[in-house]
Amino acid sequence: MPTKQQLSASLEDYIEAIYHIIAEKQVARGKDIAARLEVSGPSVTEALRALSRKGLINYVPYEVITMTASGREVAEDVIERHNALKQFFIEVLALDETTAEQGACKIEHTAPREIINRMVQFSKFLAICPRGGKELIAGFADYCSKGSPRDSCAQCVSQCRQIGGEQA
Repeated sequence: MPTKQQLSASLEDYIEAIYHIIAEKQVARGKDIAARLEVSGPSVTEALRALSRKGLINYVPYEVITMTASGREVAEDVIERHNALKQFFIEVLALDETTAEQGACKIEHTAPREIINRMVQFSKFLAICPRGGKELIAGFADYCSKGSPRDSCAQCVSQCRQIGGEQA
């Protein structure tokens, strides 16, 4: 993980947008960033100056914008946190993609890396645990959408014990 740059949520959004634009077009321009983030030109200029001062981008007014190696590391960290949160929200919490995307955008800026890593570990554990697994996650999704579990709790526990080799 890169040395932690202290960036505001707004600057993290900018570095993430720049990263994606450069991935698509090899370079970024202020107008591309403004369009992607739906912000004004002066807002973009202010953010570009701040990111340049931090050594994360190469910026000269009216020229193309490129990222430094440090900038790529920071952007990749933001994107990784975003994707991990979104995946957790969809796969474990059974949220729709739009809600998961919106939540990930907000939480990625504030959740400590340790919490996000633990959420990823929890997702992996649920997928392999014989007492959990995909059935547990699917059952939770049903519970969220219908307000009740698929089976009675006693029936579910009985099935888990049979799967785990225990006697009911």
